[in-house]
Amino acid sequence: MSKIIVKRSIRVPSDAENREILRGAKLDPGAKPLTASQLKRMVPIKAILGRPKSESPKQLVSIRYSQEVLEYFRSSGVGWQSRIDGVLKTYVEKQSSKTGKRAA
Repeated sequence: MSKIIVKRSIRVPSDAENREILRGAKLDPGAKPLTASQLKRMVPIKAILGRPKSESPKQLVSIRYSQEVLEYFRSSGVGWQSRIDGVLKTYVEKQSSKTGKRAA
């Protein structure tokens, strides 16, 4: 089933509405308007939210697995791709220790 995406629009207040908002804010000691210096230091929320950049990011590849492997890992629930990655990492570590080669 496809998702319905609703884009919200932001209504910018008119100059008169903005003056009224600022006047009200100046009267409230707990709600002072931001200074020009504070506004200059602001960053978009998208810049600070989310997962931090990984030191060793994963690489996107296309790979084919047998149906049995996919059914097994998918049946184990959410995170099945990460479990496949873990199994492959374990294999690489064991092979590296046998041959003396380090994984790249």
